[in-house]
Amino acid sequence: MSAELEELYQTVVLDHSRRPRNFGVLEKPDVLVHGDNPSCGDEIHLGVRFGADGKLEEIKFSGQGCAISQASASLMTLKLKGKSREEAAETTQKFHDLVTGEAGENSSKGLGDLQLLEGVRKFPQRVKCAMLAWRAVEQALAQTAGESSVSTEVES
Repeated sequence: MSAELEELYQTVVLDHSRRPRNFGVLEKPDVLVHGDNPSCGDEIHLGVRFGADGKLEEIKFSGQGCAISQASASLMTLKLKGKSREEAAETTQKFHDLVTGEAGENSSKGLGDLQLLEGVRKFPQRVKCAMLAWRAVEQALAQTAGESSVSTEVES
């Protein structure tokens, strides 16, 4: 990673971890997913409300965790809000491939600022931090209502 890209990464991660977007409790969510990363203590509570058209009408998270976990969740909510289930699932897969190193050429197109988290792939424990919110949204997309839990220690 170039020095300029590294600086941008740090700026974006710090900004989103200190001032996370869509942070808070969603009133009357259709789906609520509790996620945890036992290896470092990160926790997330993700609330999603789907519109009549099936799109992610509203998405919020709360919880606590490291800067990468919080920034990833904040960036995720910005990227997925208003997307269809299919678009959200596709973006989730692209992000997973990006941070795990499974991304092919051009497969991360359309991820925007999320591409800045690519560097976490060098640190497997940090990949779990970056993926926590995304595991929660994967679970939310698989449901239409109710509560559930996910963990970074269990592959889904």
